[in-house]
Amino acid sequence: MSPSPSRVPTMPKPSRWKWMIPLAVVALALFAWAVLHWRGPALPGYAISSGPLVHNVVATGRVAALSRVQVGAEIAGVVLERRVMEGDRVAAGDLLVVLRARDLEARRDEARAALTALRQAERPDTEERLRQASAQLAQAQREHTRRRELGERQLVARESVEQAAQAVVAARAAAEQARLALSALSAGGALEAQAMQRLDAAQAELDRARIHAPVAGTVLIRAVEPGDTVSPGQVLLEIARDAPGEVLLALDEKNLALLEQGQAATCIADAYPDRPFAAVVHHIAPAIDPARGTVDVRLRIEPEVDFVREDMTVTATILTGQREDALTVANDALLDVGADGRARVLRVRGGRVHSVPVRLGLRGLAMSEVLHGLAAGDTVVAAAALGADGLPTDGDRIRIRQQPVPESGHDGRAARHGELPMPLD
Repeated sequence: MSPSPSRVPTMPKPSRWKWMIPLAVVALALFAWAVLHWRGPALPGYAISSGPLVHNVVATGRVAALSRVQVGAEIAGVVLERRVMEGDRVAAGDLLVVLRARDLEARRDEARAALTALRQAERPDTEERLRQASAQLAQAQREHTRRRELGERQLVARESVEQAAQAVVAARAAAEQARLALSALSAGGALEAQAMQRLDAAQAELDRARIHAPVAGTVLIRAVEPGDTVSPGQVLLEIARDAPGEVLLALDEKNLALLEQGQAATCIADAYPDRPFAAVVHHIAPAIDPARGTVDVRLRIEPEVDFVREDMTVTATILTGQREDALTVANDALLDVGADGRARVLRVRGGRVHSVPVRLGLRGLAMSEVLHGLAAGDTVVAAAALGADGLPTDGDRIRIRQQPVPESGHDGRAARHGELPMPLD
């Protein structure tokens, strides 16, 4: 039996399903692309919601004393002592500087010696002269009486009687003069008052050599050392008077309409970033600085904030407006914002964009209050992120890529204004 010939295996025919899978993938991709193209591009946007809204104006300024007192010399002299340094606290009347003034001491001693001499020498001498003048007057009166009696009996000449009468007149004048002199020299008299005034004037002049603090405060500047020769009017020290401190801000004039006296502020000193303190707007300058385009604003801080120092840099956040519950929109979704509070947004409904006019209320730093034109739950395009060339037009299909709402518009935290510090004079 002859062997049967071997069979050669045959290749199977390609299945048509092998080509269907790639075709299906391509078809699905084309379908997905068509759907996406039909839905439009994905653009950044926000959902409109309600929440708290604050409006802050933030600027950098410096701590300023309510007033500075310059302490100067009233007389010329050489400095013997300087008893304070910068940063020392002084009370009103504390001794600050002592000058050497020997000529004034000599003048004081001379006036004191004159008063002592008046009381201890001139007054007793005048009292003795008055006693003598009184005794002479009594003797002259007795002699005149005796001669007049003798003259009546024609025992003495008439001329002798007249001489006795003239002696009485002279003695009486001398006694009166002595009495007046004693009166002037007596305690509280004119001469003693003049001597005391001269002594007081000399002492007051000498007291100017001891310079005292006119007010309570902190020494800021010392411009004198022991051994220096000073002249009248020369400033020796500068003192910041104790009073509620101030923060001086130079705000951009565009913020003027937002500012009012009594508005609360929170301040943070660069030197103590973890110790914020409260302040209140208490003065707004009546004029604008034309060179810088700024308005000076002063914030009052209380004396209890004892860690601030003169000229310390401080960042102040002034609360200029607040809403507890407001319908808010992100500022970068606003277009064509006008001074009258009118603007427009690109609202998205049904996958299509529509330009909608809105009226704004309180303008925050990142969010603004919407009074009319939008409702909670609406979606708007973040137009500022697209630029003028990338804005969609009315009726365009788009998809919204949700962006996080700026925190400063909803949680009440102070946003930074970004306003650069202005140089302070």
